[in-house]
Amino acid sequence: MRIILNASTCFISLAFFLLSCGSKDKKDEAPKPAAPKAAKVDGYIVTPQLLSQDIEVPGSLAAYEEVELHPEVSGRVTGVYFKEGSNVSQGSLLLKIYDGDLLAQLQKMRVQLKVAEQTAERYEALLKINGVSQQEYDLNVLAVNNIKADINIIQTSIAKTSLRAPFSGKMGISTITPGAYISPATIITTLRKVSQLKLEFTVPEKYSTKMKQGKLVHFTLENNATPYPATITATENTIAAETRSLKVIALVSKASAQLIAGSFAKVQIPLGQNDAALMIPSQAIIPQARDKKVIAVRNGIASMETVTTGIRDSASVEITSGLKAGDTVLITGLLATKPGSKVQLNKITKN
Repeated sequence: MRIILNASTCFISLAFFLLSCGSKDKKDEAPKPAAPKAAKVDGYIVTPQLLSQDIEVPGSLAAYEEVELHPEVSGRVTGVYFKEGSNVSQGSLLLKIYDGDLLAQLQKMRVQLKVAEQTAERYEALLKINGVSQQEYDLNVLAVNNIKADINIIQTSIAKTSLRAPFSGKMGISTITPGAYISPATIITTLRKVSQLKLEFTVPEKYSTKMKQGKLVHFTLENNATPYPATITATENTIAAETRSLKVIALVSKASAQLIAGSFAKVQIPLGQNDAALMIPSQAIIPQARDKKVIAVRNGIASMETVTTGIRDSASVEITSGLKAGDTVLITGLLATKPGSKVQLNKITKN
């Protein structure tokens, strides 16, 4: 009976051993994970091409000369001699302030001057025969000169009661009417020289050296596709630190009734021609916080490259550094492609 139990025990142990070996072999034969497949994307081959280096920036039209008109003295308005929106000539009388009291003072001083001059003439005759001293004569001459100076002061005050156009131009809107009391702080209206207009715009710092006096630019209006010429006459003497841009002023060559001061303008600025510009589609650019990157493909492997961009249009952008002719960049699958991963190009485009 003992022998039978030992044999049974050996048989069971052998069975367990064989099962365990079989399980181990099955574990060793488990399939290994498949290698990651190459991402299928589209690429673009960088090729040199002709590029007209023009940029477009926003701008605005402004009157060549513009001024707010204020009176020089306080007083009651006795006359308004311009029509709103009318054209006036330089020196035209626009507004008059009451000057009756000043005119009365002027008349009084003129009478005093006449008497003083007559007295001085008599003293001059007496001085020749030693009838009066030199000092007495000098005092009378001094009185004449003082009265003349007072008359000049009054005449200047009277002139300040007349508001005249400092230059020829077009009048703006005004709410001043005769009888109103005004002061030097009161804005009578605005005067603009609209026979000439200027175009104001800013350009990025990298183009600042190309903004030369005499350079011709063109602009169009928001509701008018007709290009108008303008010539650069001045640039600001410093780069704006906040925007890293340069302010430019251009004189509009020909005034037109369709050109109104304050209008928005699209300014086209020619910067020359590049015979071997490297252009890539805009969607290939990956904007970063401090720079721009593209994904280049070399030997089937993706690599992230930092690039510097230049001229941009609606569909493509110029690469000034970071790539060379013949490089291939991805234009699809940018978010899913990681640097160092394998890529398979479905479609390759070039200019």
